[in-house]
Amino acid sequence: MAGWVTEYSLSIDNLFVFVLIMASFAVPRKYQQEILMIGILLAILFRGIFILLGAALIASFSWIFYVFGAFLLVIGIQQFFSGREDDIERENAVLRFLQKRLHMTDEFHGLKFRVTVEGVRLWTPLVVVLVAIGTADVVFAVDSIPAIYGITESPFIVFTANVFALMGLRQLYFLLGHLIDKLAYLHVGIAFILSFIGVKLVLHALHENDLPFINGGEHVAWAPDIGTWESLIVIVLAMAVAVGASLWKLRRDNLVNTGPGAEGP
Repeated sequence: MAGWVTEYSLSIDNLFVFVLIMASFAVPRKYQQEILMIGILLAILFRGIFILLGAALIASFSWIFYVFGAFLLVIGIQQFFSGREDDIERENAVLRFLQKRLHMTDEFHGLKFRVTVEGVRLWTPLVVVLVAIGTADVVFAVDSIPAIYGITESPFIVFTANVFALMGLRQLYFLLGHLIDKLAYLHVGIAFILSFIGVKLVLHALHENDLPFINGGEHVAWAPDIGTWESLIVIVLAMAVAVGASLWKLRRDNLVNTGPGAEGP
């Protein structure tokens, strides 16, 4: 449960980028469900690869938790100050490169990658959309897999929690897709979760320490090992506060815009 809540919370950020990609390429609504499903399957594939890699690293190097923890702290701080702007900029650079070098049509033709227009073979925008989604999936896999290994070291639970969380994105996309970009404080909640798990991983590494240059290779007695239930409570509260504060801000802004002093359209 804690693993699923963690991955589901972090996957909401993934969903936000999916919404931006669909909107920026004006993907027709009738194709969105199929494209989203392809994106989710790609995400499962990439996360499966990173889960196996993470399990191998944990089995071989106990100090890897220091690396995971520090990485999540850096990502959490980046997320707090800039949200996903840096990741989106990286994706845009990839897309600009593709658009300059591929002869493309401006229209979608179902789920076809290539079509013939007036005797010329052209790529469809679907190719660029899937590249954008795949790039986002890789970035989010790098972020989320160290996070869930802060909850459990079981690869089976890690993979299952990821599958459950990602499959739930389809319903969430069509239910809340138009609201995701309006949740102003969502990135703060996710940044807090990433930073919290980063601290948890560093404390766990100190608790199990065997590096000779840290406390003589002995475990650090004062470093607490935060339990699963405590992690679950913190993650749920962080997301609840972030979403609640965002909805309150959205309601307040709507009242200001529609109040007696608001200007007409």
